[in-house]
Amino acid sequence: MKPAAFTFHRPGSVDEALALLAQHGAAAKALGGGQSLGPMLNMRLAQPEHLIDLNDLIELDRVIDHGEWVEVGALTRHHRVATAPEIRQGVPLLADAAATIGHYAIRQRGTLGGSLVQADPAAQLPLVAVTLGADVMVRSRRGRRTVAAAEFLRAIMSVDLAGDELVTGVCFPRQPDGERWAFDLFSRRHGDFAIVAVALTLQLDDAGAIVALRLGVGGVGPVPMRLTAVEQRAVGLVPDGDTILDLARNAAAAITPEDDPLVPAKYRRDLVETLTARALRRVTADWPEVTT
Repeated sequence: MKPAAFTFHRPGSVDEALALLAQHGAAAKALGGGQSLGPMLNMRLAQPEHLIDLNDLIELDRVIDHGEWVEVGALTRHHRVATAPEIRQGVPLLADAAATIGHYAIRQRGTLGGSLVQADPAAQLPLVAVTLGADVMVRSRRGRRTVAAAEFLRAIMSVDLAGDELVTGVCFPRQPDGERWAFDLFSRRHGDFAIVAVALTLQLDDAGAIVALRLGVGGVGPVPMRLTAVEQRAVGLVPDGDTILDLARNAAAAITPEDDPLVPAKYRRDLVETLTARALRRVTADWPEVTT
């Protein structure tokens, strides 16, 4: 099947793109890497009257280290997110997660902004954005606004974005020095979307006790979610073998995935428990005060 007819636009600036969005509103779709929108057009799941190609907007392909946070432009490709020194040094969890997206060819085309706007609950970058408390930058001819990633993502393929608005970038808080991190996922085949994914960061004190834990899971609901109750429970504990298993079980108990004939809810809970335990073991494996 081929796409339905549409009018193609290739703006040369963000202002021109915003003018087109303001003019055509809900009848228009913005095209970045096209890794999700392209197949949707071919299957006619999306039938916009106007397609606005953003690939000439080089100002949206940027990575800027602002010290306490790292700004990543909406048109930044997954490969650059995975390899940029500013991200690898400042937000290493984001870099590691981006490196697991699809295959090399997909990472060369897919964009950060496209991944956020498509809002797949199992996708890597929305999960990391929620886990780290990132802010999404949105712009229209009416002005600019910033919205927390957890509020921007409403449901699968549903985000806090008006028809005349464009995501221009995402601001990720810089991870503290000494913070450990892990990203893990389970999929049927390499390169497939995850059935379940887990992202976490961990800070330990000199005695090996947990100072702070951030734990996010994807693929278990309509949006990625932070397991704040598990995070709070972890503070002050030494992550030995028993504690890791207890935290992993609590993570599994904290989610309520829908039953699916192909992927039962119990299977997703088991995956959350397994992946959480594996991630915690990974980030504490070389800590001398922690025995696993």
